[in-house]
Amino acid sequence: MYDTVIVGMGPAGMTAAVYAARKKMDTLLVGKEYGGQVAWTSEVENYMGFQMISGPGLMDKFEEQVKLYPVTRKNSEVIRVNREGDHFVVRCHDGEEFRCRTVIYAAGKNPRRLDIPGEQKFTGRGVSYCSICDAPFFEGKPVAVVGGGNSALEAVIDLLKVASRVYVVSIRDLTADPFLADKVQNDEKLTILKGYQALSINGADMVGGITVRSLETGEEKELPVEGVFIEIGTEPSNDPVKELVRLNELGEIEVDCSCKTGVPGFFAAGDVTSIPEKQVIVAAGEGAKAALSAYKHTLGQEQT
Repeated sequence: MYDTVIVGMGPAGMTAAVYAARKKMDTLLVGKEYGGQVAWTSEVENYMGFQMISGPGLMDKFEEQVKLYPVTRKNSEVIRVNREGDHFVVRCHDGEEFRCRTVIYAAGKNPRRLDIPGEQKFTGRGVSYCSICDAPFFEGKPVAVVGGGNSALEAVIDLLKVASRVYVVSIRDLTADPFLADKVQNDEKLTILKGYQALSINGADMVGGITVRSLETGEEKELPVEGVFIEIGTEPSNDPVKELVRLNELGEIEVDCSCKTGVPGFFAAGDVTSIPEKQVIVAAGEGAKAALSAYKHTLGQEQT
């Protein structure tokens, strides 16, 4: 039985793993892939110690540090966490399960979907949720980015380097930070369609276009694109634990300042929780706090 199982391999999860291992806790770190959302970010300019570093580059640094410690690692999707008596059982998609005294749940968030015709059909065949992963596949091709926030503009910046044309489809005015907007304004390859809604993604075997509608006039038109990047935000990855812990109205796990939930021995950290700021540096700090709280719990020192 592990002292703790940490679910999630983003900044919160990897930091928790280092802190738990330094406390000599028998630790398992499990998740689908290293890096979480940060691995999809082209540039990080506000993480202390680095004036600028790529998202994947920063997560490589985290992973290198985890590897310095005796942390058992497993790449798998967690599908359920249950409490059984005085311990927890963490079940993975491949059928394997692990027992532990404490859980640190740091699964982050998943991309929000449009839920329009063609989205699911063309996922991986022109529809993408990660510009830093997939932008190189669209060199010389026209693409559309759906969304108007920071993640959408970051995708635009990635895509303008390779695509022949980039359309931005946003139902409202752009809400991205001004410094991101400044990076793309006046680019002759960019067309911004504000007040437009995406209706369907079209094509045969691959994406061949996206149909959009003006919310002001009702006019519909098809944009001739070969790629659609969906950047409309994220939602908490709470499915494995939504029957176990209390969630707020946004689906985030409610935690206190020590990363405790209402379930003794179950801690949560990072973007999946109710902490108000979703930043890399905040998630890392919360991961450290969660590990220290889990350590105190295993010693019977946790304050109630």
